[in-house]
Amino acid sequence: MSDIIVFDGICHLCNGWVQFLLKRDRQGRLRFAAMQGETGRRLLKQHGLNPDDPSSFLYFTEGQAYTDTEAIMRVLSSLGGMWELAAMGRAIPPALRNSLYRLVARHRYRLFGKREHCVMPTPQTVDRFLR
Repeated sequence: MSDIIVFDGICHLCNGWVQFLLKRDRQGRLRFAAMQGETGRRLLKQHGLNPDDPSSFLYFTEGQAYTDTEAIMRVLSSLGGMWELAAMGRAIPPALRNSLYRLVARHRYRLFGKREHCVMPTPQTVDRFLR
């Protein structure tokens, strides 16, 4: 089964994150669902997140859901190689690292901008995106 990342499809920062992962996920294991789409909204709701006021993305792997900095560390570690060092972030207390994460997430549109519509996947990546 593929891992699923639910992301904000209109956020420039979030789309940059998806592009970063597409380039580095050589095994093609990661799938992506915009929180504005049917699958993304359903997954957010299932895991207690409000799809109309998202402050986090969701990473779903091996039957478990992760958010905030834990999600980031797990996604990066799943890439293997030097990215496994991301797990060292657990040395920082979760309250501190998640507070910083939420601060950026809350202001992401002002800091990084947003699009009018979700970005469309390329023909090479369309099979990696869920509706």
